[in-house]
Formats: sequence, C-alpha cells, structure tokens
Amino acid sequence: MEELMKGHRMHAQTMSNANRTYLPAAGHDWALPLYDPFVKLLGGETARSLLVEQAALQRTHRVLDIACGTGTLAIRIKQVCPDATVVGLDPDPKALVRARRKAQGAGTSIQFDQAFADELPYPAGSFDRVLSSFMFHHLPLDHREETLREVRRVLAPGGSLHLLDFDRPEQAPKRNLASWIHSSKHLTDNSEEWILALMDQAGFVSSRKVMARSMFLGLLRIGYYRASVSVSPNNAE
Repeated sequence: MEELMKGHRMHAQTMSNANRTYLPAAGHDWALPLYDPFVKLLGGETARSLLVEQAALQRTHRVLDIACGTGTLAIRIKQVCPDATVVGLDPDPKALVRARRKAQGAGTSIQFDQAFADELPYPAGSFDRVLSSFMFHHLPLDHREETLREVRRVLAPGGSLHLLDFDRPEQAPKRNLASWIHSSKHLTDNSEEWILALMDQAGFVSSRKVMARSMFLGLLRIGYYRASVSVSPNNAE
C-alpha cells in the first residue's frame, strides 16, 4: 500500500486536468443530493451487490472502484471484504466529499482519490480487481478504449475488471423511463458487441458478458461484464 501511495503522489504532481470537464454522477451538481435515493429506488444497490459478488473478492485483494461517485460501491466492497484494500476514484470533488463522509459514517476505511479514469494515478499492477458501476456510458466515445487500457495497466497479472452498465436495447423502448435513459447520447455504441470489442482491443483476455438483468420493474436493462489480464508477465505493459 505504501508503494501504491508513493506512486500516486508522484503521478498526481504531474497531472494537468484543471481544464477537463466531466459529467457529474447525477447529471448536474444541484441534483447530487438526490443521486443516492434515486439509484436506490431504481434498484442500483441490488445491482451493485451482484457485481461485488461476481468479483470473487479475497482478503488480500487490492480493489479499485473507478468513477466511484458518492462511494456506495466502494463501501459495499469494504463491507463484504473488510480486509481488502479499497480505493475509490472520481473526477468530481463534490461527490468525493459525500463519499468520504458516507465511508466514515459506515465505519469503513477507504482511500478516495480525485482523477480521471483514462489517466489513473497508480503504478502498473497496483490492483487485483477493478470494479465499475454505471460509468462506462458516461465516457466520451474516444475515451472508452483509453480508460480500458489504463484499467488493464493498473491490474496485476491474473487480475480482472468487473463492469456494470446500462444495456443499449436492440429496439427503441416504448415506456417513458426507459426511453429517457436509453435515448441519451451517452449510450451510443454501448452495445455488448462494442464493449467486448473495446476490451479485446485494450489487451484484455477472456472478455465476456457475464449476465443481463432488468431493473425497476423491467423498465431498464443492465449488463455485467468481466475481462481478465493474462497471468503471463510477457503480456504486461
């Protein structure tokens, strides 16, 4: 952990993201207080719990939650595997303030860092698991492969990425909530085929869609993805 923190500080000193923009977790800063109850209403907590379960965490694991938002997933990881080292990362300082407050209230020790997912401030091979929930569709199209390449870089040999996101429906949904979510430009090319292709291009192996399920009375479809890093040291960058 000391090496991880040292590498983080050295990299953070060279970061120049002051002019970069990001999409807040709730879409707008003013809506941030509503984000947690809204996601809970949609069934997000159950969806994230399934993601943590699929990650098969172990007590020695170092786990990174990218685009952690208000910290719900990171806290859940720490609760399920208290001995694991858990780090949450997000570009939104307001969301991170809430995440730190929530983690303290839950009695969990989690490191929260401010940075972008396509410029992770950690040395190569720092983590055994990287988890992501409802983040990938927020990324600009030209940053999605960059983000996956960064995730692969910071994963140790044999580590894995576990990603949860909205599925793009094959046909335009007819019901209001689904239409509102799926009509978003951020879901462009968020199909299973495109996500798996990007994972392969980023250098992952055994990329696959683990399962699909519905949320909020079947109005929303979500997909779970897993991609691994080869155990061969020759595959590391």
